[in-house]
Amino acid sequence: MAGFRGGMGGGMNNLVKQAQKIQEQMQEAEKELEELEVVGLSGGGEEGDETVVIYMNGKKVINGVEFGSKIGQMIDLTDEEDVEMLEDLILAAINDGYKKADALYEEKMGKFGGASLPGLI
Repeated sequence: MAGFRGGMGGGMNNLVKQAQKIQEQMQEAEKELEELEVVGLSGGGEEGDETVVIYMNGKKVINGVEFGSKIGQMIDLTDEEDVEMLEDLILAAINDGYKKADALYEEKMGKFGGASLPGLI
């Protein structure tokens, strides 16, 4: 094998460089998702007096909860039905936020095909 000089070495180097570039792009997209704000709403469909608002980032980490000014007037925390209604409003706002965060995730990460690069990520 005197003529063999590792003919695949150059191709392998290019493959590793491409993998590293993809890894960097994925890390940048992940960072963007952490910095984006997603707003989940329930109660009125848009931010208002009767709305529950959930703030989260693109990775579904909840950063805040806000109740419209009329929520306190509508809810009697000693009334089990009112408490259940508030719980439902909170869950609906969280699920709305998750749905929006999923769409952002697909927008940012979908181009990578969901594939990971073993050993590099």
